[in-house]
Parts: sequence; structure tokens; C-alpha cells
Amino acid sequence: MSERTFIDTNVLIYADDDDSTEKRDIARATIRQALETGSGVLSTQILQEYFVNATRKLGMRPDQARARIEQYLAMDIITVETDRILAAIDLHRLRGLSFWDAVVVRCAIDAGCKRLLTEDLQDGQRIQGVRIENPFAEHQSAA
Repeated sequence: MSERTFIDTNVLIYADDDDSTEKRDIARATIRQALETGSGVLSTQILQEYFVNATRKLGMRPDQARARIEQYLAMDIITVETDRILAAIDLHRLRGLSFWDAVVVRCAIDAGCKRLLTEDLQDGQRIQGVRIENPFAEHQSAA
């Protein structure tokens, strides 16, 4: 079994982005592995952000985005509750993260994840036991 891994919205979006084929392929492999190993974790915030961005930015029909979310429900889903919002505010204040990134990090911490896959935070950074990893870092440095 792989380490519990929190997956940020950008990974899910790239999996459906035909304009970025290298990132799309990396994102699809990442999601496939998370589903196959049972290591993937998402939050209700991530599912909401995915729906909005998939329908607005990618032009996906709402029923298609809903179907994709139904597939992602096979992962462990953590709910953004009021105590997590307050803890995210503290992360925001103390670590200088954007509020939305702080909510993502807080959910990853609370879900017991060792890894957080995102391109929105500093690759290699550790926050309260969670290692930030940019799955696209190698692709970006080669670009």
C-alpha cells in the first residue's frame, strides 16, 4: 500500500486537459495509482473546485464533470468542517499560506496524509508532517 496522498484540484483538472498532454498523462497516471492502491485522498473543497474549473475552464458539460466526481468518490473523502476552517486560518496566519491552500494542507494533515500533490505550493516543503510534491516539477523544469 502506498502512502496516503492528498491530491489537489490542479492534478484532477490536468487529467482532463487535452491542451497539456504531458501534464495530462502525469495526472492520469497519478490518479490511476491513487485509485488502484487506495492511497488517494480528496476533500469536499477539491471536488467543488474541480466541478467549477472543469465546467468553466475546460468547457466540460456538468453531467460529465459529475460523472468524473462519482469516479473520484472511490477515494477517501475528507469533509471541510468548521474546526478545519479555523485550523486553516491559523495555518494561513502562521505560515503565510493563502487561505484556500491552508484549507487543503489542513485537510491533508487531518487525513493522515504523508504527501500532498499540488503545483500551488513549494515542492519539497514540509508542513506538519506532510511533504509537498509537485508531480509536474520535472516537466516544468524541462519546459
